[in-house]
Amino acid sequence: MAKKLYVGGLSFITDRATGRSKGFGFVEMSTDEEAQKAIEMFNGKELDGRTVTVNEAKPMEDRPRGGGGGFGGRNRW
Repeated sequence: MAKKLYVGGLSFITDRATGRSKGFGFVEMSTDEEAQKAIEMFNGKELDGRTVTVNEAKPMEDRPRGGGGGFGGRNRW
């Protein structure tokens, strides 16, 4: 069964879909064992002067919403 991993702390890369700059990405591993090995090998390691975070990706509905800055999609003029 495939497992999706979150990889954070990367040098900023351009997202192909949006063209926006991101410092993270997602990787899909073929098996749970491969995913666990990748987490153990790379989580907390340094890459290009940055500490990399590698862990199991969480579905969007599991993450808390709100709190961020910006306009929240509302026009203020």
